[in-house]
Amino acid sequence: MTTVDQLNKVVEKTERLIALCAALQEENDLLKLENQSLSVALNASRNKSKDTEEKLSVLKLAKTFSETNEKSLDIKQKINEFVQEIDKCIVLLKK
Repeated sequence: MTTVDQLNKVVEKTERLIALCAALQEENDLLKLENQSLSVALNASRNKSKDTEEKLSVLKLAKTFSETNEKSLDIKQKINEFVQEIDKCIVLLKK
């Protein structure tokens, strides 16, 4: 094998390595985008879960009032109104 043949093989292998590197970089970029998208979805899910837990807490409190107080209907209605107002505020904050 001549020196020219060896040099051609080195150049060919180098070109393949450069192409492989470019493909891996593209895959890495796609995986970074997917990771970022999943992180955003996870954060949104956590926020929704937190909001739901807060609503559940308010509803439990409302139930406690309704079981122990004659004026519970008024209190429960007020709490539901507060929950609706909170929901509206959350929607506005998310925009």
